[in-house]
Amino acid sequence: MPTFVLSCPAQAEFRFENTPADTVAYVESNLLGLFYHELGHALIDILGIPIFGQEEDAADVFSVFLIDALYEEESAVQLAYDTAFGFLGEAENTDDIAFWDVHGPDLQRYYNLICIFYGANPDERYDVAQDLGLPEDRADYCSVEYEQAADSWGQVLDEVTYPPGGKTFQLGSIVVDSDAGMLTEDLIRSEVDALNKEFRLPDQLRVSVVACGEANAFYDPGSREIVMCSEFADWLAETAP
Repeated sequence: MPTFVLSCPAQAEFRFENTPADTVAYVESNLLGLFYHELGHALIDILGIPIFGQEEDAADVFSVFLIDALYEEESAVQLAYDTAFGFLGEAENTDDIAFWDVHGPDLQRYYNLICIFYGANPDERYDVAQDLGLPEDRADYCSVEYEQAADSWGQVLDEVTYPPGGKTFQLGSIVVDSDAGMLTEDLIRSEVDALNKEFRLPDQLRVSVVACGEANAFYDPGSREIVMCSEFADWLAETAP
């Protein structure tokens, strides 16, 4: 069965010509964070990684760990801000917290992201933690939390890092008929190309961009495919801070 990250009704259709540049950047950042989350699920499945605790939490940790590992500081900080605000926006748009859900509450995911990102480089990111409201009681332990993430996910990345590059990340179905779909397609094409230059998996992983009828994204272990729904960009643009 697919592992769903978010399911919510699509909002007003995203249009390039009437969307501010900072909102487009926010949408792109959150699409990247979401894609990396699903990539975490895919690696857990393909590599047979044992998980102690909720897999959704592990995928969240992988997403922020990858942002810190792959991007230069300025870009990483911007991605961290945007994806953190994505969780905050979800929290503000949710009336009832589904404590039964496999995903943690969005506000908790917000603080977890900030903590791990801050813990990766506390000297340089103190202002980020302060700006995003990370309590001192949590900040004191964030370096340890990052080290735990690095000990686990760092080894996973070492296992699939392949300097000559590979072709194990494959574009799957690309069916787009909207600006939101085109934005998502461009982003995913670029990511697939970039990942193939750095990593090689023991099996093929497909990444598709299609309309799903809802703002959603998921990894399907049956087909070993990440599906990015084009409606998600619409939702992000509508709920952008």
